[in-house]
Amino acid sequence: MKEALLTTLRDKNTSLDAFRAASRKLSSMLAAEVAAKIKQKVVSIETTLAKANGFKVAQDVVLVPILRAGIALLPSFMYFFDHARVGFLGMRRDEKTALPKMYYENLPTFHKEEWVLLLDPMIATGGSSKEAIKKVIEKGAKEENIYLIGIVAAPEGIQEIENEFPKVKVHVVSIDEKLNDEKFIVPGLGDFGDRFFASK
Repeated sequence: MKEALLTTLRDKNTSLDAFRAASRKLSSMLAAEVAAKIKQKVVSIETTLAKANGFKVAQDVVLVPILRAGIALLPSFMYFFDHARVGFLGMRRDEKTALPKMYYENLPTFHKEEWVLLLDPMIATGGSSKEAIKKVIEKGAKEENIYLIGIVAAPEGIQEIENEFPKVKVHVVSIDEKLNDEKFIVPGLGDFGDRFFASK
């Protein structure tokens, strides 16, 4: 199912509504996969008939979409993590240097045991991801509690993140072939933000 949805996103002829629908379904699947890793604790409850043991979520979560494209993933993750706090980081890539430029930051102070889920559909050079990881660590997050979640990634970007932040967990639908000379993911799916928000 994920492969079929990813194919829809890759196809340059996919309509806006189909692109958005596939994005929502894929982000829901990603959220469910990450939610399955959440720590739980045993609790005692009473049903209408008897006492029973059950489970309760024992992990606090903070969601941090990387603007603009990360906003597309946020609703699905807020559905699965309905008590999560939300912070925001805005970054854009300089098209000449391919380096990230921070233009907006609104982050809470993180507690040491919280999971921080960084949401960014495209992980290309890894530059924006590394800047985001640095920012949340500065705000108190532990490296081993950070998840970077996306749809497609370039192997070069994954390697950059692993080299600098080996404890960060990366969770994506696909690691693609490579970056091209312009630092775009190949085969990729184009500019996710432009396609999702119909801004071009």
